[in-house]
Amino acid sequence: MGFHTKKIRKLVKRLVILPFLCFLPLCLFSGWLSSSVKPLHHDSRSRNVTVLLWYWPFSRSFSLKGDVCWDLYRIPRCSLVDERSYFPSADVVVFHNRELQVGLHKLPTNISRPPSQKWAWMSLEAPSHNGNLHKYADIFNMTITYRRDADVSIPYGMLLRREAEEHVNEDNSVNKSSLVCWVISNYKSHHKRSRVYNNLRASVPVAVYGRWTKNRLPSSELLPTISRCYFYLAFENSLAKDYITEKLWRNAYEGGALPIVLGPPLGNYKAVAPPHSFIHVDEFASLNEMGKYLQQLAEDKKRYNEYFTWKKQWKVKRYTDWRERLCNICSKYNSLPKHKVYSDLDAWVNANTSLKI
Repeated sequence: MGFHTKKIRKLVKRLVILPFLCFLPLCLFSGWLSSSVKPLHHDSRSRNVTVLLWYWPFSRSFSLKGDVCWDLYRIPRCSLVDERSYFPSADVVVFHNRELQVGLHKLPTNISRPPSQKWAWMSLEAPSHNGNLHKYADIFNMTITYRRDADVSIPYGMLLRREAEEHVNEDNSVNKSSLVCWVISNYKSHHKRSRVYNNLRASVPVAVYGRWTKNRLPSSELLPTISRCYFYLAFENSLAKDYITEKLWRNAYEGGALPIVLGPPLGNYKAVAPPHSFIHVDEFASLNEMGKYLQQLAEDKKRYNEYFTWKKQWKVKRYTDWRERLCNICSKYNSLPKHKVYSDLDAWVNANTSLKI
């Protein structure tokens, strides 16, 4: 019995080991195939989009260590780089307009450009400050600006829904010592905003701060000063489509004063700002009429506070980090046209613009 038992055990081992030895090379070969042979079709949305910033705006750089777009903004599959060695493999190369205009940098037109690579023109300036753009015809595939119709829109501010448990001040009329305030550095008498100011101060007092006057404000005092004003003149320096800057989003909204706005048409403000949260100069037949309205509104606590009820549902988000603006490119990348070229960038940038105001 012992001899037959040993013989049976040897036979069983052979039956178990032999198939395994035959199967092992097949597994290794299959694994090698899967790692070395690329699929014929792939979903481009599953891969990383590499965004190369050719130079930092205003020469102020930020750290790009780690997976910046995911770690900071929860934007997946987005590689943000600033090393020019990535140029051959970059999906998008971004050029900030200001440095091109002042001659600090040039477009790398002497380098062979990958056929599928997109070049993006980026600016937060009003059209009148962007310089001559005619030389950039048929070069850029993307626009990155504050405009809502840009390929990647990077506004100065936007609205976010407020969490239900967040406390909001109910009375915005307290601790006010000035009726109307204005912070101005670049004062030009021929600008429309200067003419509006001079006509308005004929009917109501306006406290003026900034480099134009002797009442200069350190940055730490800007918002506390504005918070003591019933109204703030959020006057833009240029009239252009969607050009609504920190004068509204930061100075007025975060400062806690009711903004009096002058800039793009009323419809532009209504498209992005909370309803019943501002007063547009164009809503009045005359500045004298507006002055009377402001005086009456400041004396009526209930009506004045109605202009701040939006804060119960909304809060302001401002974009202050260039990395966040650049990471937004990846969120839009797959929905952008593949073969778009701006044949006349100057015409697009200057659409619906006017002279400085």
